[in-house]
Amino acid sequence: MNYVSSRLLPVKPSASAAVSQAAKAARARGEDVIDLGLGEPDFDTPAHIVEAAYHAAKDGQTRYTPNDGTHALKKAIAAKFLRDNNLLYDLPEIIACNGAKQVIFNALMASLEPDDEVLLCAPYFGQYKDIALILGGAPKAIPCEAASGFKLTPQALEAAITDKTRWLFLNLPSNPAGAVFTKPDLQALGEVLDRHPQVLILSDEIYEHILFDGRDFLSFAAICPQLKHRTLTVNGVSKAYAMTGWRVGYCGGPQPLIKAMTTVQSQISSGVCSIAQAAAAAALEGPQDCVKQFCDAFEGRRNLIVEKIAAIDGLTLDPPGGAFYAYIGCDAFIGATTPDGTVIEDDVAFAGYLLSAAGIASVPGSAYELSPFFRISTATSEDILSQAMDRLAECTRTLARR
Repeated sequence: MNYVSSRLLPVKPSASAAVSQAAKAARARGEDVIDLGLGEPDFDTPAHIVEAAYHAAKDGQTRYTPNDGTHALKKAIAAKFLRDNNLLYDLPEIIACNGAKQVIFNALMASLEPDDEVLLCAPYFGQYKDIALILGGAPKAIPCEAASGFKLTPQALEAAITDKTRWLFLNLPSNPAGAVFTKPDLQALGEVLDRHPQVLILSDEIYEHILFDGRDFLSFAAICPQLKHRTLTVNGVSKAYAMTGWRVGYCGGPQPLIKAMTTVQSQISSGVCSIAQAAAAAALEGPQDCVKQFCDAFEGRRNLIVEKIAAIDGLTLDPPGGAFYAYIGCDAFIGATTPDGTVIEDDVAFAGYLLSAAGIASVPGSAYELSPFFRISTATSEDILSQAMDRLAECTRTLARR
């Protein structure tokens, strides 16, 4: 008997989660593995946020909440959008979900017709594609090469749009490459989108507070206000506040879309955990010192990785402008031979070699549809990153390059 529907056949488990699971299995076997696969801050959730959750539970905030979020959390989200992004959203234009991925799932479930195209800027977060596939959409990758800073160009966007295009996904700054768009970059994309009124824009801004080199964050809907009525601005508390396990994402967007997303959510999960919503409100409304402290730590780690990779012959890295990843080019090692005579045919094989030979868990670039690269997460201590880079340097020296 077949228990699985055909729509799930092309969908694969999260590449980063699979790598992390492989690393955990290797550790269970007694192997010395450094897991740089999963993108999760290594900091504890700040104490004032945990305290807010404790008091919410103690005060009896343990019942069902409205499907789109508590009034208190939605007020905090609206204030955050205005304060940080210069975006004015009324409460009916906001929904809180069980993580940013559910925001995206709800949005596509509410808006996609069969075979509608979803444009993705490769390299891109893998779940964008999988969610679109599950819901009957047609994900379409637009290669964004290193030469363009891994950023979508207006020319490439214009060429990719068809009559079937329903959504364009942007990730600001991006996972995995850490690409950051300038104001002219976003305005140029906006000019293209002005000519295609059927296209909706999903601006995933989950890493907005993790920016380096003094950059200021630019929200797409604020830079292109004429497109705000077609833009879903997606965010969450996971990355900026080290709250991955609390599972709170949110968005602001056109009221008809938010209403439809709320209908979807009411049938899938109902509202987000009441206690997690109280914690998220405390994160958005409370002291923001922790956000800067986390960002400063991530920037120091970025600097370390950039320096270490520059010293390894054959690897390349455009310094990430934000987020906490490094998307490292390994083209020089495709076709190389390992000490046991195995030929490294692609970045999947290269990542496999790093795991077996150096005990480094990373994600191959093919998972993000732009090869040959591999992604490491820098969301761990500088000591661990230094150890990993020393291992990386040593194991690449053992390869016989073509």
